Amino acid sequence: MGITKSEIFTKEQNELANIAKVLGHPARIAILQHLFKLNSCVCGDLVDEIGLAQPTISQHLKELKKLEIIKGTIEGTSVCYCINPIKWKEIKTLLSSFLNLDMNNQSCC
Repeated sequence: MGITKSEIFTKEQNELANIAKVLGHPARIAILQHLFKLNSCVCGDLVDEIGLAQPTISQHLKELKKLEIIKGTIEGTSVCYCINPIKWKEIKTLLSSFLNLDMNNQSCC
């Protein structure tokens, strides 16, 4: 498999691809849905809610944090995670712009 030449694509194309990759796992979607429902969450609650092992949940949280979709604050011995509203708005704008591309009545196949 070849190396992706991300530098030949626009910043927006690379960002959309990264977002799609992170959102492309059902566990991450479940984590985000749970965080939206509760507005914040302790990682242990996610293990109970999602039904995956702690290390697996931690890896998914790491991927969501890497893209800054979620943020975490240390509260005692736990980390409390929540949705980053600024990044979420950016994601909504990018996805909306992409999904609203017009086909100009093109017919294919």
